[in-house]
Amino acid sequence: MRTPKTFQITDKATTILNEWCRSTTLPHGQIMRAKIILQLSEGMTPMEVATAQRTSAKTVHRWRNRFEAEGVDGLLERVRCGRPTVIDKATVDKVLFLTTKRIPQESTHWSIELMSRYAEVTPWQVRQIWKAADLRPHRLKTFKISNDPEFADKVVDIVGLYMDPPDNAVVLSVDEKTQIQALDRTQPGLPLNPSRIGSRTHDYKRHGTTSLYAAFNTLTGKVIGKVTGRTNSKQFLSFLKLLDRRRQADRELHIIMDNLSAHKTRAVREWVASRPRIHLHFTPTSSSWLNAVEGWFSQLERRALYRGVFTSVPELKAELERFIKIHNKESAKPFKWTKPASHILAAVGRTKKSLQN
Repeated sequence: MRTPKTFQITDKATTILNEWCRSTTLPHGQIMRAKIILQLSEGMTPMEVATAQRTSAKTVHRWRNRFEAEGVDGLLERVRCGRPTVIDKATVDKVLFLTTKRIPQESTHWSIELMSRYAEVTPWQVRQIWKAADLRPHRLKTFKISNDPEFADKVVDIVGLYMDPPDNAVVLSVDEKTQIQALDRTQPGLPLNPSRIGSRTHDYKRHGTTSLYAAFNTLTGKVIGKVTGRTNSKQFLSFLKLLDRRRQADRELHIIMDNLSAHKTRAVREWVASRPRIHLHFTPTSSSWLNAVEGWFSQLERRALYRGVFTSVPELKAELERFIKIHNKESAKPFKWTKPASHILAAVGRTKKSLQN
């Protein structure tokens, strides 16, 4: 019987190859080659290594020989010789013109296959041209420019509260999440296991709705919440009174909110006017992104509601209250706003200018 060829590597090489194996950014081929050498050094035969790595014994022998001749550097990809493929300027200009100035008849946007056919080039050329020009026709972003005449003043005011809050004051970002549905699935879902992702039925049963008022403390990240059956000016004023009761007597209270009509009723204005330590700050119209509590609502949706199963409204209310309690205890952290108001106003100005051209 043929005796297997002994194969040993240095401790330094072992350390480097182990680092490659732990990497999440290196090419798959480079990681596979590192595993081949490490497994050979552990005494596995080339056939065993080939089976473990789902490759051929010939490949294992080739990388072992290259490692023995060149060390770790021999496992790196070599730059292949030959003249690189060149895409002529006329082709580039044609693809860019079609991408930015025309729309295909078959679709609302370009795909690689469509552009390849219209421009009479290969799909590889389309990919290279789009990559070089940073064009991604398959993606689409949404936006809305506020038409609020006081947009600039409101942005400066609210961003100032985030980045440089007043001394001896509490800044709360307030909003309501309405019509939260208590949804139950029509059948039990299948649990997650090593060979299958978790699943659930696409259809559901409705068991009613509820609403949530939330006040996000930008300094601590904690939330004061109130679950209600409906949202109106009376419920909103009741929530403001709750915030006032939670406020320390010597602290100013700055409340950031949107322009919902229930936030500006006469009863609300009169109640705020009677309490000089409470100040309301309204976000510009169509600018919910400026309200910090919206980020917390997004967490609530992802972590508690989207996968939640609720057979009744009381069960949903209990989950909302539980999530707020756990968030305040385990996940709350100060809110950090990093973009100055001047940068926001400049970006909005550039967008308006682009729309006018």
